[in-house]
Amino acid sequence: MESESVFGVEPEQLNELLSVGEDDIDDSPAESEPSQNDRSSEEKPDSEPAVNAFVEQPGSWIGPYKLLRVLGEGGMGIAYLAEQKRPMRRQVAIKVIKPGMDSRRVVSRFEAERQALALLDHPNIAHVHDAGTTELGRPYFVMEYVKGLSITDYCDHHRLTIKDRLVLFQQICHAIQHAHQKGIIHRDIKPSNILVSVENDQPTSKIIEFGVAKAIGRPQTDRTV
Repeated sequence: MESESVFGVEPEQLNELLSVGEDDIDDSPAESEPSQNDRSSEEKPDSEPAVNAFVEQPGSWIGPYKLLRVLGEGGMGIAYLAEQKRPMRRQVAIKVIKPGMDSRRVVSRFEAERQALALLDHPNIAHVHDAGTTELGRPYFVMEYVKGLSITDYCDHHRLTIKDRLVLFQQICHAIQHAHQKGIIHRDIKPSNILVSVENDQPTSKIIEFGVAKAIGRPQTDRTV
């Protein structure tokens, strides 16, 4: 089957985008990646990204998405909880590049993450729904909102047995195998990048970050987003 574009990027360009990060950027995502993992209670008193007049505020809109609150903030971007009003009503997570961080290197890394997520279709990987540019010209992408705890916090909070912990670990192994089959290496698997939510009364682990993913060979996809 002939490969088609993803987010308007041709297959020949995907490998170049997804390869950004090894020689061109600093592989320290803990300081540069926003996350769905809600860290609002851990914010420093003097950490006030909303003070910047060019940062989208809760209550404002990005396309059909109304921003509700900040989920997390990294060096290059901010993750928001948002509500989609049309064509369906649902909660989503939106990642937006910060003002002043739209350098070629940062934009390439941001694009790489959304391309990696767009290539993947697995129940244990958060799905990308949409992407675009804000009115101020900053890239963003919209993904599935995973309401849950980090995998270690979930296991400890619910005092899971080793057997039950291994079930969650196995889910992530299957997700990573799926990514490898698509030619994508995650390179930053850690508890804060994995959230556990309850679906159909069963705990389900999901990878929510692909910020330093790298392609090996030519990514194959027949998806158009």
